[in-house]
Amino acid sequence: MSTTQSERLRELLEPLVSSQGLDLEEIAVDSVGRKRVLRVVVDSDTGADLDQIADVSRALSAKLDETDVMGSGEYTLEVGTPGAERLLTEHRHYVRATGRLVRFQLTEGGELTARILKADDEGLDLEVPGVKGRKATTRRLAFSDIDRARVQVEFSRKDKKEEEA
Repeated sequence: MSTTQSERLRELLEPLVSSQGLDLEEIAVDSVGRKRVLRVVVDSDTGADLDQIADVSRALSAKLDETDVMGSGEYTLEVGTPGAERLLTEHRHYVRATGRLVRFQLTEGGELTARILKADDEGLDLEVPGVKGRKATTRRLAFSDIDRARVQVEFSRKDKKEEEA
C-alpha cells in the first residue's frame, strides 16, 4: 500500500473512529488472492466491546462507500482490536498495558521481561519477576532505553485477589 493511500485512509477514517470514542491504532491493506482486505485496528483506554466495533465498522463502511480511496476493486473491511501480544509503540499503549507482563528489547541489546507497574512521561516503573525462588524486584526503565516492547500472554498468572487472600 502506498504512503499516499495510507495517509488518505487515515485522514478519512480517524475522525469517524474518534467520534466513537476510540483510537485508530493501525490501518493495513493486504492482498488475499485476488481480493483485498482493509484491516482497521481500534482501541481505547477501557478497551472496545463488540457493540462499539460493530458501530464503528458500519460508520467506516458507509464512509468508504462514499469515496474512491480504495479504488474500484472489491475489498473486505475488517475492524478489530489489537491482539493479545500487541506491540507497544505509543505512550498510551504502555499506560493501557499497566499490570501486564511485557518483553522489552533494549536499545543497548538484551531483553527484559517485566510487569508494568506505572507509566509516566519519561518511562516505566517495572516489577521484574524473581528467578529460582528469589523475590521480584522493581526497576525504572526510560522510554529511550526501549527498542521494542510486546505484551506477553500469561496462562497461569494468579489473580491479585487470590495472592492477597
